[in-house]
Amino acid sequence: MPREYALNKVRNIGIMAHIDAGKTTTSERILFYTGKTHKIGEVHDGGATMDWMVQEQERGITITSAATTCIWKDHMINLIDTPGHVDFTMEVERSLRVLDGAVEVFTAKEGVQAQSIKVWNQANKYGVPRIAYVNKMDTLGADFFYAVDQMKEMLGANAIPVELPIGKEDTFEGVIDLVEMKAIYFRDDEGKVMDVVEIPAEYKAQADEYRAALIEAVAETDDSLLEKFFAGEELSVDEIRKAIRQSTCELKMLPVLCGSSYKNKGIQELLDAVVYYLPSPTDIPPMAGTDMNGNPIECAADDKAPLAGLAFKIATDQFGRLTFFRIYSGCLKSGSYLLNTTTGEKERISRLVRMHSNSRNEISEAYAGDIVAIIGLKDTATGDTLCDESKPVKLENMDYPDPVISMAIEPKTKGDQEKMTNALLKLAGEDPSFRFSTNRETGQTIIAGMGELHLNIEVDRLKREYGVECNVGAPQVAYKETLRGSIEATGKYIRQSGGKGQYGHCVVKFEGLEPGEGYKFVDATVGGSIPKEYIPAVDKGIREACQSGVLAGYPTVDFKATVLDGSYHEVDSSESAFMIAGSMAFKEAFKKGNSVILEPIMKVEIQVPDKYLGDVLGDLSRRRGNVIGTTLKNGNQTIEGEVPLSEMSGYVTDLRSLTQGRGDSSMEPCKYAEVPRNIAEKIIGDRAKKD
Repeated sequence: MPREYALNKVRNIGIMAHIDAGKTTTSERILFYTGKTHKIGEVHDGGATMDWMVQEQERGITITSAATTCIWKDHMINLIDTPGHVDFTMEVERSLRVLDGAVEVFTAKEGVQAQSIKVWNQANKYGVPRIAYVNKMDTLGADFFYAVDQMKEMLGANAIPVELPIGKEDTFEGVIDLVEMKAIYFRDDEGKVMDVVEIPAEYKAQADEYRAALIEAVAETDDSLLEKFFAGEELSVDEIRKAIRQSTCELKMLPVLCGSSYKNKGIQELLDAVVYYLPSPTDIPPMAGTDMNGNPIECAADDKAPLAGLAFKIATDQFGRLTFFRIYSGCLKSGSYLLNTTTGEKERISRLVRMHSNSRNEISEAYAGDIVAIIGLKDTATGDTLCDESKPVKLENMDYPDPVISMAIEPKTKGDQEKMTNALLKLAGEDPSFRFSTNRETGQTIIAGMGELHLNIEVDRLKREYGVECNVGAPQVAYKETLRGSIEATGKYIRQSGGKGQYGHCVVKFEGLEPGEGYKFVDATVGGSIPKEYIPAVDKGIREACQSGVLAGYPTVDFKATVLDGSYHEVDSSESAFMIAGSMAFKEAFKKGNSVILEPIMKVEIQVPDKYLGDVLGDLSRRRGNVIGTTLKNGNQTIEGEVPLSEMSGYVTDLRSLTQGRGDSSMEPCKYAEVPRNIAEKIIGDRAKKD
């Protein structure tokens, strides 16, 4: 079956933003105007097509990224609507990993918010070109130019408006297209009836000013355009659009548009901008990977090249296991076999489908640049590379954030234990930021994730989707332990029995490292005091021991272990003996050294009416919070600060109580910091009681 749309007419885009900025509302309008749906779905009444999970419909938020394909002006747009809540940041991460472009949605009132910065930085990490859409121009306090200024100041973006609003708040009625220098008025409730007219006199001076700034910005992209600019010649519409596209693809410009998704104003122009300014798979550099020997290799966006692609999301529903797959090169056919270079196993492609939220459209072939789902893969996980077995390649995997909160969970009946374990395996397979383990001392099952909401959703899915009724404990903060300074310790394991004995002896220097440096191991032995074949065993013993620290049993991080000396026995020494010796050295060092407990610190952003500022700041101080700054706009204060996660349990409810329901907040993991001594003593005491 031949390709339906040429590769240069394919757009793989994501919609990303802070929570409640209007991502899903914008996505629903895109589906409506492209003819994918015939009725506009609304988030507030649980009717949004892209929010298909029961949990999403009940809460009015996006939890899992949903994919669909739609057509606009003879272009195929593969669209992914991503979550805005920080607890589900992994969904944004893995979507951006495979997308060619993105639309970042900002609100006209709040501008750049905490999660706006987070998703912006995630897009920077993967070099994803973006356009900005300033939504909610109809709301009280809307200020398009404030939002643009914040993009420049807080994101460091070269934000250049390509549209200006006509009116604001309840007088918002259209936009000015600065490329064609026309005014567009939206005349009906569905936004389908539009009048394209000359720019009204009262907006002409402002439009000329911003048009001049736009022309100056695009002229710098090309010498011939610069010559025309200095010669006073008019640039054509096609020249301007081509230059904007080039600058956007090179991450040198952020084109800014505006509208009101809920009021159906500005979406068609946003779709035009996606087609005009965001890249096709041929406009971005080829995906880089390595061959099996570690040599660099490129996967060009070409249907005739050997197939290579990335599995970026696993989902399970009542019909089976779905693997979402981005094809970077080659052609994929149902019934074919591919090599998983991450596992070394071959996988059969039994069925291929295009997704529309949670519904499927079966296809027989897919091509370079496509985003599809594969049914029936057994051993492929998120981040695995699938490729032509005759041309093996391994693409860069994704980074998975470490959980910051955990809770104990147990089935209500013993008979459900195996059922719960199988369900947890499936949930963890879908979401790499969700983990579970068994506590060796207590035998409890511990689930861990990115926040209380994240864990609550997973527990709810256990009950609804897998029929596992379970009891859960209170959320527990993911503390860590580390070492301050340095100390030497000896691990000596001697065991004599009737037969062969055990002997392992090592002297290790332990040093604390800077936050985020992890664990480092160095062999500094000389003269063969410890045979080389036993050095890895010392390393392994320390690695295993550091999973449970000596202060309160939390994982130990950010330290360096240097083996200085030791001894061995010709007959009795073994790998297991040196593993135990390494573990003993670790425990001795961290008992005698300056060990400390670290706690996760959250970056918080709080919006409250000005009159409640004092109460909210006082409450943050009580929670050991550090206020970084406050900003006043339109009678509302935006507070930025850092607060220990352990102090933020139930904060949303408390904030609403303090502000009579008018406060709003968001938070995201920021860093780990040392716990104050009095808090550390309580943590150690509480842990001792549990054990």
